[in-house]
Amino acid sequence: MSKSYAFILAIIAYLIWGLSPIYFKMIESVPATEIIIHRIIWSAVCCTFLIFFIKQKQWWQPLLTHPRYIVILFGTGFMLSMNWLTYVWAINNNYMLEASLGYYINPLLSVLLGTLVLKEKMRKLQWIAIFLAVIGVMIQIILMGQLPWISVFLALTFALYGLIRKIVPINVLSGMMVETWTLVPVTIGWLLFHSNAVSLSPSFWHSHMILLCMLAGPITLIPLILFNVAAKHLPYSSIGFLQYISPTLVFLLAIFYFHENFQIEKLLTFAFIWLALILFSLDTYLIRRGGKFVAR
Repeated sequence: MSKSYAFILAIIAYLIWGLSPIYFKMIESVPATEIIIHRIIWSAVCCTFLIFFIKQKQWWQPLLTHPRYIVILFGTGFMLSMNWLTYVWAINNNYMLEASLGYYINPLLSVLLGTLVLKEKMRKLQWIAIFLAVIGVMIQIILMGQLPWISVFLALTFALYGLIRKIVPINVLSGMMVETWTLVPVTIGWLLFHSNAVSLSPSFWHSHMILLCMLAGPITLIPLILFNVAAKHLPYSSIGFLQYISPTLVFLLAIFYFHENFQIEKLLTFAFIWLALILFSLDTYLIRRGGKFVAR
């Protein structure tokens, strides 16, 4: 696969992720918890079809050899579902700017976790970037009197998810298969204890909403697959720059399409985060070009 084709696939993946709030707004009449239930169930179904379609043989072999991976993947699946739940709740309750901020912070937090847990060495520009991000969060705490918990939770859970999945040697599709199917009994149990759930209503199953909710499966898996295919053929620095497409689209949708209130305090917070990401991206670029210009 050529780099230009891989580049296009990566952009499509990030566009889908960045425009997903439009989809979640379309189904906002369904409670956020039930949206995640549909996302888990239909993602599990889609994973099953994909694994059999691409004839991925013996994908379960590492799980039989190391059963603890199943427990770990159940944990990462639960963590990811909490990330999804928070994100969908934020979108449908007009906290899109907070969600956008969370995914801007995420790459910086991932680098910090890599240093603390995997003992990876951080460079000076990376330390400065993280320091600026902390200042940005502190500005919102001081001026607005509240911790941007949505942003912090989204960034932390996704960074932890990525860290654990990096350690566990299971490929993306097989991992998602286990993560979703181990959570399906939990979702069914939740529905059994909530007999008044919208998703159990006969009118729901006879409306277009069930079809829209079923789309949660493909909308979850398609960008993930496109991203992983592209990542194999693109330099890490390119992926690093492209990852800001999604939160930028969410940010723009929040302000210009859904008209969320954008206070000056949030502007200052975003300004520090954006400056941090500029330094972070510059560091990645310089390292990719040889690293001799990076301050150490």
